[in-house]
Amino acid sequence: MGADWIAGARRVLSPNCDSRPAGSVVSLLVLHSISLPRGVYGGDAIERLFTNRLDPATHASFADLAGLKVSAHFLVRRDGELVQFVPLSQRAWHAGASRWRGRERCNDFSIGVEIEGVDDGPFDAAQYEMLLLLLKKLQATLPLREIAAHSDVAPGRKTDPGTGFAWPRLLADLARTG
Repeated sequence: MGADWIAGARRVLSPNCDSRPAGSVVSLLVLHSISLPRGVYGGDAIERLFTNRLDPATHASFADLAGLKVSAHFLVRRDGELVQFVPLSQRAWHAGASRWRGRERCNDFSIGVEIEGVDDGPFDAAQYEMLLLLLKKLQATLPLREIAAHSDVAPGRKTDPGTGFAWPRLLADLARTG
């Protein structure tokens, strides 16, 4: 696989990753949304979660996250800042029990991108701009062929990035920059 790190992304290394199965071809990008606590933006709780440093005692909503080992390859902050947690060649632990077009274990063949937000609220213009830039950079390095929502690969279990995410905007931007 090409370069492991995307130029311009701030690196925060997560231990919550491992090797992809031999012969894995990264062909899917899975979009997620996250905010910790829900609807609160700009703090360090997401980074703490992905690096196993989130203290569940700091907020009542964090109790369910105690001991959770998760990560994503990227986080796109509200202001468009890009943070990378896991090298592209590694498997980030983002999709959990998942299935896409008959294939199980989406983490094996996907890149996970978290967008700071909630699934029933809008996302900021800077986030769409960074997401488009990131997708173009990833497509230059990986054989990405598809983009799916977390809710698509884990239906009934997940709802993100949700109704607030403007899929038509992203798809039109991708087509325009082709």
